[in-house]
Amino acid sequence: MTIRPAANLLDLCPEVTGKCLITMLRYHFHGGVWYRPQGRRFLIVAPPIGLFIPFLPPFYTTIWFGGIPYYYANEVYYTPTVGGYAVVEPPQGEVSQTPPSTGQTQTGQIFIYPRQGQSQQKQADDRYACHSWAVDQTNYDPTKPPVGASETQMIQQSDNYRRAMSACLDGRGYTVK
Repeated sequence: MTIRPAANLLDLCPEVTGKCLITMLRYHFHGGVWYRPQGRRFLIVAPPIGLFIPFLPPFYTTIWFGGIPYYYANEVYYTPTVGGYAVVEPPQGEVSQTPPSTGQTQTGQIFIYPRQGQSQQKQADDRYACHSWAVDQTNYDPTKPPVGASETQMIQQSDNYRRAMSACLDGRGYTVK
């Protein structure tokens, strides 16, 4: 289901469900639509690949690729990542709307608690830094899953990434479960 307002530039942003900051650009989210401030107005945009959000938009559809769930809403794909979801490229290859029957699916979402009282901005900065470090350590980026990898390889790479991400966040003062 695609939800697009008639105009691409609005004088007022709808009541914002969430705000995100990536590379010093602010993005606002409401009802499955992404907005970015442009002067005193708001431009309807597609979110950038790699943008982290703590919750999924409404009316998403789940599809499976390589044992990993992808969530699709309003022409945007998301995958689970530590503490929420990341905007990703569409999966390449054959996808399914039912989970694999082998039971070898990606493990559940990781929950992060700021045990040192880190601010929301500090949490976002740490999450991004740890994501970058985990990608460097594992050669796996969950926002860009490898094409042609077997389901077993995808699960192993995802597990390695999750362990690296957890170790980094723990080192920065977070409780990770």
